[in-house]
Amino acid sequence: MSDVEKFLLGSYTRRISEGIYEISLDTQKKQLVHLTHLINEDNPTYLDVSDNDVLYSVAKEGNLGGVASYKTEENGEYTLINRVMVEGAPPCYVAVDNKRGVVYGANYHQGILYSYTIAEDGSVALADKIQDNGHGPHENQEGPHVHYADLTPDDRLVVCDLGNDTVYTYDVDNNGKLTEVAKFIATPGTGPRHLVFHPTKPIAYLFGELSSDVIVLDYDVATGSFKASQTISTLPETHTEFNGGAAIRISKDGKFLYASNRGHNSLVVYEVSEDGKTLNTLQWISVEGDFPRDFNLSKNEDFIVVANQNSDNLTLFERNKETGLLTLLQKDVFAPEVVCVKNK
Repeated sequence: MSDVEKFLLGSYTRRISEGIYEISLDTQKKQLVHLTHLINEDNPTYLDVSDNDVLYSVAKEGNLGGVASYKTEENGEYTLINRVMVEGAPPCYVAVDNKRGVVYGANYHQGILYSYTIAEDGSVALADKIQDNGHGPHENQEGPHVHYADLTPDDRLVVCDLGNDTVYTYDVDNNGKLTEVAKFIATPGTGPRHLVFHPTKPIAYLFGELSSDVIVLDYDVATGSFKASQTISTLPETHTEFNGGAAIRISKDGKFLYASNRGHNSLVVYEVSEDGKTLNTLQWISVEGDFPRDFNLSKNEDFIVVANQNSDNLTLFERNKETGLLTLLQKDVFAPEVVCVKNK
């Protein structure tokens, strides 16, 4: 394995960022190095890469929002293939379905779920869209806010709506058409933001942005439905000020779960029980920055890279695979307005 691992960084472009960046992790020196600007794009806040090395990004053009596709050239540069744009705010999440050749987009501001088919050249075309509805008791829940759309282990689509406290399950056909098959209603005010599945068990871990809780969900493969079994806070009892839950990740062995707190400005580390159904809090560690919007594990899972949106810095932690615990290695690594950390 190479001593250098690369991460793609998506960002807001409200202040100083110019779009999509790349940074290298030197695994021998245990340092993040060589921040490189890759693509000029307006507010590319989330990214995904297909098996064909096509980069799909959230995109914005004036009053239009949508998804852009970029071809990866042999010299490492990126060439725009196409954009699919509609009136209004852009999505906040994109995910590639390599099996069907579909890209999914979750639009927070419009409360819409999108699907796009992928052509042979990597370009995308709108296939389906579903306008959500409903609201919740929190001031940020005045309407639907679709925040996440990605695959289940059995290749259904699971969608989190922060605005109406609902997690939907959809069947998807090969043309990207969506059919709802189940929905889970969370406790009012939870604000479902993101979730991850256990690598080997039919269990998911849902992060409530507004409640700062992780909810353990049993997943019924036969019906696509979820059922809650445990709810655990991502915060210590001593923290009473603002917090917003953000990203959630699980280790490949299924033994440790990680989540980021914006406000408390920390990562929380949980031990996952052998059956996957119970979380036990092991650690809170400062992210050494403000508003940790996203983070990710390195490919060998020896490191975690955290993006702090408001303080324009990345933080690098070393991860003990046996205990799951994190140790600070590096902070103050400049990266502007980063809100997405993707393994390249």
